[in-house]
Amino acid sequence: MTPSRDRARGPLERQARATLRVAARNLATVERACARALAAAAEVVIASLQGGGTVYFCGNGGSAADAQHLAGELSGRYLMDRPALAAVALTTNSSAVTAIANDFGYDAVFARQLEGLGAPGDVLVAITTSGRSASVRNAVHAAHALGMTVVGLTGPAGRGFAARCDLALVAPGTATPRIQEAHLTLGHTLCELVERALFERRPRPARPMARAARRTTRTRRTPRTHRTTGRAARRGAKPA
Repeated sequence: MTPSRDRARGPLERQARATLRVAARNLATVERACARALAAAAEVVIASLQGGGTVYFCGNGGSAADAQHLAGELSGRYLMDRPALAAVALTTNSSAVTAIANDFGYDAVFARQLEGLGAPGDVLVAITTSGRSASVRNAVHAAHALGMTVVGLTGPAGRGFAARCDLALVAPGTATPRIQEAHLTLGHTLCELVERALFERRPRPARPMARAARRTTRTRRTPRTHRTTGRAARRGAKPA
């Protein structure tokens, strides 16, 4: 590497380190901001899947990518080899999305699909960093009309959107990339919680050693009538 090239890369590395520090600091606040709501969201998704329901995901732009990513983690696998889970991203059917957008307007692309697919007991995971995406807000309205439960993922500016959801994960962050990074972390954790709850085999607790030893000692103890008989025999008396 020539000295001139090394100097040219210096500012880039400094910027990279600065941006990574900002991202790491933001992610460090996610636990405090969202852990309780995330556990509640996992309970809702688990109950839906156990009851034969489907989890739908929607979002636009980077949030559309998150929707597809998380649906794939559930329908494929996250960490465990296990049966597939019913999860659908409403962003993936390009024919449906473009037909609905052409005939009804883009704001209906998710709501219209839910009207044909959704059912009571299903869950919609609606993702919008700003909380202002009309297509996502309309999907929330359609989901509620169908008797579905809505889990919202948004950012600090989306508290109005969060109020429309049954459960909301309001990720910290002052810039869209930081919020999206938090959303992916939350989504991954949601998938892990669901997968572990449904498929992890928990070993039966072992019996405490002291208690087991006491039980073994009691089972080996000579019955009282036999001990009495033994003493009577030693005294020369006839057994009763």
